[in-house]
Amino acid sequence: MGKALEGVRVLDMTHVQSGPSSTQILAWLGADVIKLEAPGQGDITRSQLRDIPGVDSLYFTMLNANKRSITLNMKHPGGKEVFTRLVSGVDILVENFGPGVVERFGFPWETLQEINPGLIYASIKGFGPGRYADFKAYEVIAQAMGGAMSTTGFEDGPPTATGAQIGDSGTGIHLVAGILAALYQRTRTGRGQRVQVAMQDAVLNLCRVKLRDQQRLAHGPLGEYPNENFGDEVPRSGNASGGGQPGWAVRCAPGGPNDYIYVIIQPVGWQPICDLIGRPELAEDPAWSTPQARLHKLDKAFALIEEWTERHTKQEVMEQLNARNVPCGPVLSTRELIEDETLAALGSVVEVDHPERGPFKTVGNPIKLSDSTVAIERSPLLGEHTEQVLGELGYTEQGIGELRAAGAV
Repeated sequence: MGKALEGVRVLDMTHVQSGPSSTQILAWLGADVIKLEAPGQGDITRSQLRDIPGVDSLYFTMLNANKRSITLNMKHPGGKEVFTRLVSGVDILVENFGPGVVERFGFPWETLQEINPGLIYASIKGFGPGRYADFKAYEVIAQAMGGAMSTTGFEDGPPTATGAQIGDSGTGIHLVAGILAALYQRTRTGRGQRVQVAMQDAVLNLCRVKLRDQQRLAHGPLGEYPNENFGDEVPRSGNASGGGQPGWAVRCAPGGPNDYIYVIIQPVGWQPICDLIGRPELAEDPAWSTPQARLHKLDKAFALIEEWTERHTKQEVMEQLNARNVPCGPVLSTRELIEDETLAALGSVVEVDHPERGPFKTVGNPIKLSDSTVAIERSPLLGEHTEQVLGELGYTEQGIGELRAAGAV
């Protein structure tokens, strides 16, 4: 039945992670994504964190699947001419340059809109307009300034970054939502528009429950947090769920760094847990039987559970708790995830063959559409599709040769 975004053409002027993660999702959904790169070097991540000399890094290949690559010198008049033709024929332009870079190329939003009134111009910046607008942003800076770091870690430790790339890829997913909304609105208005997402805003959006708790502090301590003392800011609370149902990561056998399982104690789950750990009497004991009774001694409740889990592997614990309808999840290491047969069968982790590095594993499309299947294809080599795309723009073989000889492409 085709792909969801079949017929949609995207000019991808992104680099590093936040922008490429966004355009990769568009490519997975069926859009024709043309990645524009500078001649010679291309996206800086092609050479960053290389594990094989002279070969595109996994950093690049895992963020640029299903795209085509062209090289273009945006400082050359011929390059600007090609760019103008490209813009006139695409639906979406995506960029995550620093503030003002595209404008310095000579293509502010007003000019782009004149070239293509239906263009959706999507941008990722570190921050919105105002005090921080010109600041540089990276993944952990976004985590720091979006509320994640101050609320991650343990009470007696420093602010901690999360391993999930919520600043970069988290912003990319937000941008996809904005792009698709603008694309849908264009079907009614015929007009394109600007779509902008700030990394700080994206992280802040993902931290909204902590802003909820910041305001709840005005009415007293946060009972579902394990902390003993509360000031005027939401504290770091370790592995506490911070939600309506208390949870904690408890140790399992044989005691390795990731031999933990996260367990949630629901009201209806307390008795099954008590039976499983060999303490059935606690299910009827007024000092333990209700959520209110357990609230101020959750550390002791999870310690009791841990006395049992330490005698079993996390997989054994998962099976036994799930058999009793108790929510839980083992802490899966990166090795376990990349080797997980279920994730491979689901297409959540896929193997892709690359002409220079050979086969490697990467993530699959997390968005599943029943009528739009996705095949994960390799990332493009630098400039691999330059001639192909220029030919589609109407350039002859001789014209392409002249552009290349002039250093425009």
